[in-house]
Amino acid sequence: QADSINIFFTYNTDLFDASTIRRMLGHYERLLECIVANPDQRISDLPLLAEAERRQVLVEWNATQREHGDEGRLHRLIEAQAARTPDAVALEFDGEELGYAELNRRANQLARVLRKKGVGPEALVGVFAERSFEMVAALLAVLKAGGAYVPLDPSYPAERLGHMLEDARAPLVLAQPHLASALPGSSVEVLVLDASWAAYASESAEDLQDVGTPENLAYVIFTSGSTGRPKGAMNEHRGIVNRLLWMQEEYGLTGDDRVLQKTPFSFDVSVWEFFWPLLSGARLVIARPEGHKDPGYLAQLIQGSGITTLHFVPSMLRVFLEEEGVEACGSLKRVICSGEALPHELQERFFARLPAAELHNLYGPTEAAVDVTYWACRRGDERLTVPIGRPVANTRLYVVDAHMNPVPAGGPGEVDSGGVQEGRGAYVRDPEVGT
Repeated sequence: QADSINIFFTYNTDLFDASTIRRMLGHYERLLECIVANPDQRISDLPLLAEAERRQVLVEWNATQREHGDEGRLHRLIEAQAARTPDAVALEFDGEELGYAELNRRANQLARVLRKKGVGPEALVGVFAERSFEMVAALLAVLKAGGAYVPLDPSYPAERLGHMLEDARAPLVLAQPHLASALPGSSVEVLVLDASWAAYASESAEDLQDVGTPENLAYVIFTSGSTGRPKGAMNEHRGIVNRLLWMQEEYGLTGDDRVLQKTPFSFDVSVWEFFWPLLSGARLVIARPEGHKDPGYLAQLIQGSGITTLHFVPSMLRVFLEEEGVEACGSLKRVICSGEALPHELQERFFARLPAAELHNLYGPTEAAVDVTYWACRRGDERLTVPIGRPVANTRLYVVDAHMNPVPAGGPGEVDSGGVQEGRGAYVRDPEVGT
């Protein structure tokens, strides 16, 4: 016009609603105002967000502060639960059961052996085992000794295991008898896990005095190596304890719950599968080795053991839902998905086949203490994309552009997370930082 510029947006109402367009117009108006006020400034430095919206995306949506009290170290939470329910069943595997007191006793005895071998804070201990009572007790024993465990999956090729051992430089590996000779390399001391536990019977069964802090490492899990050589992501007690206490507050396991442990322990989902039920008094049901690949076996195990809670990556959930008789898995209360994008049509298929169960979509990188976002899926939700949700307790989440500027709601960008659940800012033995 003579003394003004009028701008009109024409949009497809199948793709956008009016509120989105109004918000977009506001961002464009903000950009034009900043250009006029700062004509010499780089475009990448000009803000799209007004101050109120900037505060919303940076501060209000990240108001996740939660006090958990004296969080301490992961194994202390499990010791406390063992003291509360010593006679309750902690583990179930292949028709056998192990109580909380007995699991704690075995882990204490093995931990004392590890202490005598020099395991303490920041010491890495490899665990080369298949799913079993011994695997769970070994992981807990490493934590009790003060060290951090490194999962060494027996299904991995020898070359990959060799790279992991080389990077971790773990001086000691706990291995089941039938696997000990398959471990590559000769410079690592191997302590054979005695299934009868007789080799450690002379050790005290009492809880050990703690020698570390919440800032010490709890575990090192190697990435998939999809972008090159696998790298060991380091996570501390404080991060995983926050993650598990948030999970218990959000979903509330009880002594009546049965949680299925089927994720290979080389993936970080296994961390909550192992330890969340054990700190809450639930029963951990361990799938047989390689059983996670067999949907028929999983359906039978869910029905036979009364599984209430389990995890699926979406691609495996799809296969599982195609299994005949899935509707008979009536004990399921909640299924948690992560690891891949969850398609909307798979969400709808889940609710059609398991109408009484909840479905939750979580997201997180290996470099953090498992998941950093969560979303409760909703029946009849018409949105075509299943969100990854909002940040979990004591975690911050930002969507930023290539210049690390926050993008508006609905704008494309990269997810950055921060807070107590972030792992250490480097990989194990990273030559760039000398760790």
